[in-house]
Amino acid sequence: MFAHAFAGLNMPDLNFIRAEIELMRRQIVRHRKEIQDLQRAGIATKSADELLVLMQAKVDGLCEERDRLVGDQRRKYPGTDKVINEPIERRFR
Repeated sequence: MFAHAFAGLNMPDLNFIRAEIELMRRQIVRHRKEIQDLQRAGIATKSADELLVLMQAKVDGLCEERDRLVGDQRRKYPGTDKVINEPIERRFR
């Protein structure tokens, strides 16, 4: 979903995607608070709820893209999909 938004453009790097996720999550929290205020005032919130669902779907897409990029950056043994664990990772298993 997210990758299609940047079709033909340079793909954003991992740091950009992480920053975008954080920004969107803060916006979602603010939006939820605004919805609560509207509900307390007795105002219908159906359209605001729908927007919240769209915002959450965008964050989910960004998280999928982030996870894909993180997976691509892991070091793997040549010719396999097996990740090379670093010493710190082995210590805690």
